[in-house]
Amino acid sequence: MLSPTVMEEGDEVLQVLEVGEAVEEVKEVIISTIEEEIRRSSPLNSKTSQDDNWGETTTAVTGTSEHSLSQEDIVRITKDLEDSVGLDCRRYVTRSIAVILGLLVFFTPLAFLVLPHILWPDKQQRCETACEGLVISVAFKLLILLLAVWALFFRPARAGLPRVFVFRILLAVLVLLFVTSYWLFYSVRILHSQDPDYKDIVQYAVSLVDALLFIHYLAVVLLELRQLQPCYSVCVTRATDGETRHYNLGQLSIQRAALAVIEHYYCDFPIHNPALLSASKSRAAKHLAGLKVYNVDGPGNNASAGIAQSQSRAMIAAAARRRDTSHNELYYEEAEHERRVRKRRARLVVAVEEAFTHIKRMQEEEPKKAPGDVMDPREAAQAIFPSMARALQKYLRTTKQQHCHSMESIQQHLAFCITNKLTPKAFLEGYLTPGPTLQYGKDHWLGRRWTLISEASVTSGLKDGSVFLLKCVDFCLVVTSRKIPYVQMSEEYIDPKSHKFVLRLQSETSV
Repeated sequence: MLSPTVMEEGDEVLQVLEVGEAVEEVKEVIISTIEEEIRRSSPLNSKTSQDDNWGETTTAVTGTSEHSLSQEDIVRITKDLEDSVGLDCRRYVTRSIAVILGLLVFFTPLAFLVLPHILWPDKQQRCETACEGLVISVAFKLLILLLAVWALFFRPARAGLPRVFVFRILLAVLVLLFVTSYWLFYSVRILHSQDPDYKDIVQYAVSLVDALLFIHYLAVVLLELRQLQPCYSVCVTRATDGETRHYNLGQLSIQRAALAVIEHYYCDFPIHNPALLSASKSRAAKHLAGLKVYNVDGPGNNASAGIAQSQSRAMIAAAARRRDTSHNELYYEEAEHERRVRKRRARLVVAVEEAFTHIKRMQEEEPKKAPGDVMDPREAAQAIFPSMARALQKYLRTTKQQHCHSMESIQQHLAFCITNKLTPKAFLEGYLTPGPTLQYGKDHWLGRRWTLISEASVTSGLKDGSVFLLKCVDFCLVVTSRKIPYVQMSEEYIDPKSHKFVLRLQSETSV
C-alpha cells in the first residue's frame, strides 16, 4: 500500500510501482511453484484435475475425515434431490389432472354422437344432408379445440410456484361444471327418453363444442391478454451489491410477478460475484478497527471509573479523527487495483491477438497440407490455449472471476470462435465484461431454488407499494412495485395564421 507522500513525488512513483509489480510477479511464481510441489506430493490432491484448480491461487490442507461432506457435495446432493421424482410429484399430479379433464372434454361430444347408435339403433331417424354437415362441423371444431388447448395449456412448465394459479383453477372448475351440466341434461332429456331425432342430438353436441370454444377464448383473455398492458413498474435490487433494474409488468399476482422478475434476472443482471464483496468487507473491517479501552481498577472505584471514561472518550475521538483520513488509503488502494487490472488486460489482449494471428496463418496454410495434417477447431483451440492461458489466468485472478470460468469452458468458447471466425475482441468480450447469469455454465443457475417472502398473500395481485423478497442461497432480490400513473393529455390548437409575419424594409437600411 502506497502512502500519500510517496504518491506526490512524481517520477519516483513509477519506480515504486514497477518494483511492486516485479515483487508481485515473483511472489506469484513462488506460490505457483509451491502449489505444484504440494499438489504432487500430497495424496489428497493427487486426484484433482487441472480443470478444477487451474484458476486457484492457494492450497489448503484440512483435517476432515473421510466421512465429512464438503460444500460441493451438499450442493450436489441438494440438486439430485430436486431432480428426483418425489419432489416433482405435485407437478405430475397437476398435469395428470389436466390431461384427464382434457380427455373428458374432448370425448364428451363424441360420446353424445355415438351413444344413440349403440343404445337404440332401431329408433334412430336417418341423418340427412344438414345433419351430416353438422357432424362434419363438430369434427373440425373438435380438431381446432384440440390444437388450441395443446398450444395454450400443454406447454413446458417454466417454474414451480408455491400456490396454485387462481385463473387456471377457475377455468378448470368452469369447464367441469359445464361438462357435468351437459351430461345431466343429456342423460335426462335424451338417454332417458331415447330421442329418435338424431339431428337434434347433433345440434346439442354442436352447442357443447361452441361453448367450449368460447371458454377457451376466455382462457386466452385471462391467461395471456390480461397481463400484456403494463400497469406497474417494479424496481429489483440485489441486496449484496445494490445492482438495480426496472421492469414494467401487467396485472399479475405476486407469485407470477416474482417468476417474471427471476426470468428477467437471469438475462439482465450481471453474474453475482461473492469474491468482490469479501474484499470490501475486509477493507471495511480494517477501517472500523478502533482502540480497546479496559477499566483496570474495576467498576467499584467511581473516581477511577470517571477518569477511565474521560480517557476512553478522548481515545475514541482520536481514533475517529484518525479514521477520517482513511479515505486516502481507500483511494490509493482502488487506484492501484485499477492499474493492475489495466496492465493485466493489456497483456491478455496482446496474447489473444497473437494466438488468433497464429490461427489465421494456420488456416491460410491448410490447403497446402495433406488431409491428415489438418486440425479441427477443437484441436486448434487446445494448441493455442497454452500461449494465452497465463495471461488469462492472471487477469481472472485480479478481477476475481476465476471461479466463473473453467479451463474446459474457455477451450470450448475458443473452439466456437475459431469455427465461426470470430475476432479476438469477440472472444475476449465474455471475460473483460461480466455478462448475465445465463452466459455461464449451468452450475451457476440450473436447479436453483428461490424462496418468495411476502407479507401479502402470494395469490393476490400487485398493488402500489407492494414489497416482496426473492431469497436465494447467496443473495436476495428486493422487489418494490409502483403503479404507472394515469396520464391526462389535452390538446391545444394553434392557429396557422399566428406563425405568419410581415417583414417591412426601409430604403435607408443596408438591406
